[in-house]
Parts: sequence; C-alpha cells; structure tokens
Amino acid sequence: MQLTFLGTGTSVGVPAIGCTCKVCRSQDQHDKRLRCSALIETEATRILIDTGPDFRQQMLSQPFRKIDAVLMTHIHYDHAGGIDDLRPFCQFGEVNVYANEGTAHGLMQTVPYCFAEHRYPGAPSINLHAIPAHRPLQVNELTVVPFVVNHGKLPIFGFRIGPLAYITDMKTIDDEELSYVQGAQTLVVNALRFAPDHHAHQNVDDAIRFARKVGARKTWLVHSCHDIGLHEEVNRQLPPDIQLAYDGQVIEIV
Repeated sequence: MQLTFLGTGTSVGVPAIGCTCKVCRSQDQHDKRLRCSALIETEATRILIDTGPDFRQQMLSQPFRKIDAVLMTHIHYDHAGGIDDLRPFCQFGEVNVYANEGTAHGLMQTVPYCFAEHRYPGAPSINLHAIPAHRPLQVNELTVVPFVVNHGKLPIFGFRIGPLAYITDMKTIDDEELSYVQGAQTLVVNALRFAPDHHAHQNVDDAIRFARKVGARKTWLVHSCHDIGLHEEVNRQLPPDIQLAYDGQVIEIV
C-alpha cells in the first residue's frame, strides 16, 4: 500500500497570500504546501482522503484512473471545497463519497446541484454515503475504519486503514477512540506550528506527545502553516521517527 501526500498545508496554504516571511519566500518546493489531501493506493484500489480547493491542481500530477472511494474528514472548505472537481472521474462511473452525517448534510447544502433529483447537466455523479464511526467500510481489498477526533468542539473523522492511521485537524481525542489508532505502524497527524497554542489544532509538541502515545514506527506531520518554519530546518529539530511531510511525497505503508 502506498500513500501520496497531495497536500500538507493548512487552510490558507503556503505561501500565504500577502506574506513575505522566509517560508513564504522560500524557493524550496518542500516549503510549498497545498491544502491537505492524500491518496491511498494499491494495484487494485485507489482511495482519496478529502477534496480540498486545490484538488484539481493536485490530481493533474497523478495518473488518471478510477477513484474507488473518497473519504471526507469534515466539511470545512479546505477539505471539501474541491468536490465538484470529481467530475472527470465520473467517466468511470459514480464516485462513492463517505462522510459522517454532519459532513454529508453540509455537502448537500454546499453543492446542492450535485444531489438534486434532476441533476444539473455536467455536475459530478456522486453517490454520497453518510456512515457512522467505528463501522468497518470495505473498499475492494482494503478495510477502512472511521473514528472520531475533536477539531476544537467539532467532531470529525480520522481513518484507520490497516497499518495506517490518518488524522487531520485534531486538537484532542477521547480516550475511547484511542484504541482505533493504537497499533498503527504509520501515523499521519496534524501539527500546525511550534507555538503558540491553537484552540482547534495541535501544535508540534502536541503531535509528538500523541505519536508517543500511539507508538507508531513512523509519524508524518501534515496540515502545517508557514509559522512552522522551513521544511529542512524543522526536520532537523524533530526526532528521526517523526518528520514533516511534503507535497508530492510518496511513502510505502507496510
């Protein structure tokens, strides 16, 4: 199983519009971060996590083939704003999109023309599934288990897929949800910046503490803003088993 980081940035991306900090001026491609999204792939299956506003741009660099499932973490624009750009993939058939009930309701309000009884001509053909936490979802040979983390006060989905746990926009996680993450060999989790604290997102110290609690062999940090610093400098400060991911990075999940 292979994971491609399509985007590793926070809601405004990096560079941020109007900012002249050293990160936003950096010419290192590792410091250019589109909004958070990922592809999970095997030879037989392709799963997309989130369709942010940069989805079209992200997919132009990827082979064009069927998406078997789209997993939505939550309704916020930086994770759901590009759902209309699923249109080209509908030539393979309806695209199955899975979300919690609140996110599914939000999608129907955000892009109602995709779900109307008489669909707008050219709108993507989406089969939207509102799914509960903890119930395993089978996507071909892959089993996906959604679990709940807290984005501030908003409950959102993280996903466990075999040895991988993928979490974005978490501030806290309830004790009863930890069992769905523990034992993961590869952890992807959000880390906004080193400081200060944020009401709805982990900072780097929070993410490191969480990674130690999970006990993953390798942890990749995502959903990072320009305040986190230069990619190369950040990774020199982090433990070897915890690293800052970058857009376009491909890792093997074993």
